[in-house]
Amino acid sequence: MANSRKDHKGRKLREGESWRKDGRYSYRYTDIRSGKRLTVYARDLPELREKEKQIAKDLEDNILTDGAIKKLTLNKLFERYMSTRELKESTRANYLKTWENRVKDEIGNIKVVQILPSHIKSFYSKLSKAGYAYSTIKFINNMIYPALEMAVDDDIIRKNPAKFSISDYGRQAEERIALTVLQQEKMLEFVKNNQVYNTYYPMLRIMLGTGVRCGELIGLTWEDVDGRTKVVSIDHQLIYKDLGDGYKFHISTPKTDSGIRTIPMTSDVQRAFEEQKKLNFMLQKGKDVEIDGYKGFIFMAKSGRPLMPNAINNILYNIVDAYNKKEVQIAKTEHRNAELLPKVSAHIMRHTACTRMAEKRMDVKVLQYIMGHAHIDVTMDVYNHVSEMSRIESEITRLENVAIS
Repeated sequence: MANSRKDHKGRKLREGESWRKDGRYSYRYTDIRSGKRLTVYARDLPELREKEKQIAKDLEDNILTDGAIKKLTLNKLFERYMSTRELKESTRANYLKTWENRVKDEIGNIKVVQILPSHIKSFYSKLSKAGYAYSTIKFINNMIYPALEMAVDDDIIRKNPAKFSISDYGRQAEERIALTVLQQEKMLEFVKNNQVYNTYYPMLRIMLGTGVRCGELIGLTWEDVDGRTKVVSIDHQLIYKDLGDGYKFHISTPKTDSGIRTIPMTSDVQRAFEEQKKLNFMLQKGKDVEIDGYKGFIFMAKSGRPLMPNAINNILYNIVDAYNKKEVQIAKTEHRNAELLPKVSAHIMRHTACTRMAEKRMDVKVLQYIMGHAHIDVTMDVYNHVSEMSRIESEITRLENVAIS
């Protein structure tokens, strides 16, 4: 390699510049962050000078210029980011699985320094066109954005290409509508008198009377229910996930501290627990299954194991389907339109429970505590909706009392 201070055309070369015998130009410099001596190459002097300008700007902005950093992919950056996070085992598993299935082979192999906002937006647009919900795309963005933000903090890139990228991509979530009082009564009455589904009658009353989440419900043990003080203690949930040991049941703590709570029982909820205990005895569902040190689960399948999370939804779907089929038949004989129940999930049951409490004008902070909402805004959405509907109904009632001449 020639190290002349002039090139073959007699042009004076700057400090660090060289003209090579193979006709290329090189520029050697020291990365002030890593202390390494690095070299860049160009086909001609103008191209080399452009690269020098970019290097000077990078060094001035404290951007890392080490070759290994420049080759860092989004996948590798995400690994680094995850190593800095203290997460629950179940949450970490969920992050890693989502990244593996949705991000890794889509944009994960792009070098971090080459990622543009258009890459992120195109990726989210693709997910949106594939039918993914906004909440799913937002969850993915909540992994990509902070990982790239860490790259900004580490001076690998100047700005975050995922900033302002989420936009309105994705299918909007369906509005969660609580059952009306009449719909709730009809469903409970049907279940109570149905020979197939009446074994779930106590469970439904407990769901509506406590507003517990699905994982909290199936994770309840008899030790969590204190009949003497009439309270239900919630400090764990049951999940069915692969945490690196295959798909199986695991005990998990609530996502936030707000999820840990003690819910007072109404008399109806207490009676429902007592009825459930009798049912378990009659149906011989007392097998002592132990999961992560917990045993004595209240709601179990025929196998004697706790109910699966999706089993709760399937039970509710089947109940509504059976009710609606019967209602259609009755409506035909009575020559009227059938009054069908909407699709009901475990979350709709929880939302219905929250709505019933709000309708009773329960103090909003107490309602937030019972529901285990981490943020008051979630509780207020239900509370305000109930208040608005009450005002509408009140105004309509007032109109009925106005004489029309």
